[in-house]
Amino acid sequence: MSTPVALTIAGSDSSGGAGIQADLKTFAALSVYGASVLTALTAQNTTGVTGVHLVPPDFVSAQIDAVFADLAVGAVKIGMVAQAPIAGAISDSLGRWRPAHIVLDPVMVATSGARLLPEDAIEALRSRLIPQASLITPNLPEAAALLGEPIADTDEAIAAQGRRLLALGCPAVLIKGGHGQGAESTDYLITSGTSIALTAPRVATRNTHGTGCSLSSAVAAGLAKGEELETAVRNAKAFISGAIAAADRFTVGHGHGPVHHLHRFY
Repeated sequence: MSTPVALTIAGSDSSGGAGIQADLKTFAALSVYGASVLTALTAQNTTGVTGVHLVPPDFVSAQIDAVFADLAVGAVKIGMVAQAPIAGAISDSLGRWRPAHIVLDPVMVATSGARLLPEDAIEALRSRLIPQASLITPNLPEAAALLGEPIADTDEAIAAQGRRLLALGCPAVLIKGGHGQGAESTDYLITSGTSIALTAPRVATRNTHGTGCSLSSAVAAGLAKGEELETAVRNAKAFISGAIAAADRFTVGHGHGPVHHLHRFY
């Protein structure tokens, strides 16, 4: 029996709660072997991002080629692409290797509020990476930013934005509702033929650092194990809900602390 492998292409979080570190913890928690390609190093903690050091695009490509030349990658998760030339390098490299599943998390702003993506890189997401993705996982502000629209505030408006995101070339969209209001946090899985609302109780905690990274990598882990998309999304939702619910077991940092990726184990 082969070992399921997932690859994360994202930035590093020096405080360990988001980015590459969160993705690898998620893969491990879900019994998937994780490989990684770094796009950027961040000087970051739970209170904010104080510096970003970009990896040259040709070296991003070299990392991707090295992984695919040796490992049987079942799914790819893309997080922080940092700049347009890096997005182009990722697109070109994945175009050569053609993985079966690509989950794109359009990371634009950190939980602390720090902006992580300039405008030209957002356009590269729209034109290069979204058409290659199997699933994109924007939160409500990111979905609005990708479309150049106000943030949706009703179920109907969210579903409509999801359909407009499909028009950018991806077959499925998961709009994350963590930035919404109310007693429940609802995510919306939208395809050309379906719109499914996935709800979970909203947890009152400030320890949400890395939530988006971890959800998208959990979906990629499920796809790497051979799960169908809806099953992978539902399992990922259950995983991240548990990680948020257990987050207050940690006392880490002075800002938005991390979720508890390994909540099933300790």
